This record gives sequence, structure tokens and C-alpha cells, in this order.
Amino acid sequence: MTSATTVTILFILVSSHVSDALFNIIGSTQSVTVTGKFVCEGQPANNVLVKMYDDGTIYDSKLGSTRTSSDGTFSVSGTYTDITTLDPKVNIYHSCNYNGPCSKKVQINIPDYAVADGSSATTNYDIGTLNLANQFSGETTDCIH
Repeated sequence: MTSATTVTILFILVSSHVSDALFNIIGSTQSVTVTGKFVCEGQPANNVLVKMYDDGTIYDSKLGSTRTSSDGTFSVSGTYTDITTLDPKVNIYHSCNYNGPCSKKVQINIPDYAVADGSSATTNYDIGTLNLANQFSGETTDCIH
């Protein structure tokens, strides 16, 4: 890697962090809450990791995370200050019907109308009940989450 390439990469990374910091000061505070239930072949999917992010251009900002309870339900909330409307997504990391060294990862994009102005969500976006044994479009595996 040339020194010019290294400088360019560093400039992009620093610029994105500086702009993110500025947007967190001059933007508007927004919040979102997502709930749902996961099952694995009809049984509650306990202890499934759920992380919510604002889908960013360069990198994603983590809004919150949780694990499903013994009945497979979860609720995850997040608040963020940005100059644009949040673009939330939920990543689900599970091992339902999978014995690999990593977790299966399912991503669900949350619609804009689920994002509320202010520091606490006034509504709740319910993704419903998902059977994690199903195949999902875009499903991948993820070892580092």
C-alpha cells in the first residue's frame, strides 16, 4: 500500500468520525423501538442476540442490543442524533438448525415510519414471530459480532 493510499484511507476514516460527531450535535434526536418473537421449529428461541444499527454510508452506528428471553421475545430500543432520518436495521445472530463455528446472521430493515422524533420512541415496530429455521434472503454467517 502506498503512502498516498494510506493517507486517503486515514482521511476518509477521520472525516467520517468528525462528521458523525458534528451531526450528533447539530442534528435532531430520533429514537426507535423494535420488538418481536423468534422460534426455532416451533420452540421459543432463547438467548438469541439482537443488535440494532443505524445503517450508515461508511460504517453502521450501534443503537442498542439485547437477547431474547426464555419465551423467544425481545425488545430493543435506540436513540441517535443525526441530520438525516435514521435508517435502522436489526441484525439477528442465531444457531437454529446450524452447527457451524459462527452464527447465522439475518438482517431486517426497519421502515422510516417506525422512527420517532425525540429521545424516546412513541411507537413500537413489531416484526412479528419469525421461525429462524427458515431460509432468509441475504442470510449470512458472522463470526465477529
